Amino acid sequence: MTSTWDPPPPRRSGTSVLPVLIPIAVLIVAAVAVGSWLQFSERQAADTVRTAGSGAADRVDVEATVQRVDAAGRELVLRVRVVPRGALGEEDGTAPVADLGLQTSAATVGDLAFKAHERLTTRDVRVALSGGSIGDYPFDTYETDIEFRAVMNGGRVPVRLLFSNNDTLFSVTAEPVSPRQEAALALSVARSGSLLVFAVFMMLVMWALAASVIIGTWYLTTQGEGLVWPALAWMAATLFALSAFRNTAPGTPPIGCVLDWFA
Repeated sequence: MTSTWDPPPPRRSGTSVLPVLIPIAVLIVAAVAVGSWLQFSERQAADTVRTAGSGAADRVDVEATVQRVDAAGRELVLRVRVVPRGALGEEDGTAPVADLGLQTSAATVGDLAFKAHERLTTRDVRVALSGGSIGDYPFDTYETDIEFRAVMNGGRVPVRLLFSNNDTLFSVTAEPVSPRQEAALALSVARSGSLLVFAVFMMLVMWALAASVIIGTWYLTTQGEGLVWPALAWMAATLFALSAFRNTAPGTPPIGCVLDWFA
């Protein structure tokens, strides 16, 4: 009786992970590239200084920087630094040669006054916002205007306004509307791009959490598992997680805003 020899079955080679890793790597690179571009664009916009007014040699420079936007209070805080140039200033612009007054727009709370020959200090002024509603968070937008007119020795003097934004939660666009010796800007205030992206991501996460509970419930009911206590605990924890996660939204939006109604 002759026996036949059967060769051993060929070993199955392991499944290659390259088809999975390559798309993941491409997505990571694309996400980092887009994020870097958005961060660079937002940083460039924040570092941009917009000017309005006169470019005369003898003038008053007003450097106005947005420190904080209070959407709930419908106002923004401007930090104002005044520098008289040329014949209007002394000690390299640290003091005016005469009493200097800065008249502001109707939206700005209060005018500014500086004594002659006294060192100039920065001032914080509040500017009222109009239009828009914080209930539209994160898509709310507002408008206002800032204006400065300089008076020295009873007469008008040229003014140049240098405006910038230092609030990372808001983006501010400015359009000059200044006639002759006045310096004025029309401002449009909106949530920054990074905040908008984060708020939309939060809405997607909240919908994903709710969908995961629905899918888990469907599996439990269709598989006939009955009452599974760990599943119930997880669903209850998800309910409280939604509320806690919503309260981490930047800018402390009020209850009842668009974020709540959408997600």
